[in-house]
Amino acid sequence: MTIVKEGRRPVGYRPGAGSKASRAVNFAVLCALSILFLIPFYLIVRNALASDAEITAPGWMWFPPELHWENFQTLFDNPAVPMARSLLNSAIIAIATTVGTLFLCSTAGYGLARIPYKHVNKVFYAILATLMIPSAITFLPSFVMVSSLGWVSDYRGLIIPTLFNAFVAFLCRQYFLSFPKELEEAARVDGLSYWGAYWRIVVPNSKGFMAAIAVITFVGSWNAFLWPLVIGRDPESWTVQVALSTFMTAQTVSLNQLFLAAAVAILPLVFVFLFLQRFLVQGVAQTGLKG
Repeated sequence: MTIVKEGRRPVGYRPGAGSKASRAVNFAVLCALSILFLIPFYLIVRNALASDAEITAPGWMWFPPELHWENFQTLFDNPAVPMARSLLNSAIIAIATTVGTLFLCSTAGYGLARIPYKHVNKVFYAILATLMIPSAITFLPSFVMVSSLGWVSDYRGLIIPTLFNAFVAFLCRQYFLSFPKELEEAARVDGLSYWGAYWRIVVPNSKGFMAAIAVITFVGSWNAFLWPLVIGRDPESWTVQVALSTFMTAQTVSLNQLFLAAAVAILPLVFVFLFLQRFLVQGVAQTGLKG
């Protein structure tokens, strides 16, 4: 029996060998998961640049022998589906909703977290209670109200009813509760009001959290379907998701146009995630929801 003296390493020992093996396994698993995640995007791009006959052909091909770039012109020249207008509508609605939601929910969250009021907890619990109400219950009253105001097929009807989000207000409150009070107290000593402390001190030091909320809100607004479908009666007020659905409900379905429209619809979200994905993790870590 070989006795290894204390402080000596056995023959053949390589420092970091186990960690290198574990890193290699982790890298292989991540590569496999990444490939599985990218398969739907590959299928969308492949079918978007193919003809209907090549998509439905019995034999499989990784890419069509000739890429049909003219599908883009066909998509945007389609008189039945105003794709360019739908993209513009979605961009306007998503940006306006994101800005409005950030302002309303962050001010509400700051008020609940910092402004002393004897009924503040009751107001907070009432906001939380709205999260338990299914959206289907409030859908009809919201539509009746929007219709009575004459906001059907109008940006106001598509944007204003969706501005306040109870869950975002809850996240803002949780974040502001953990915000350093010393900075606000110094601002109050300098004569700033609650609004001044919020706008000049809290907001500039909460860019990461605000950016994370903005990404989540933008993606949710861009992907919204049911409310824009009901309110956007006029094709000129369609969002990109409503326009995309028309390819599936038409009597004749053009598969390459359907996949190309899907690719065009998700492209802005891909850019948003590529440039702002780091804020998502940072924002979740700053909401105070850590276990």
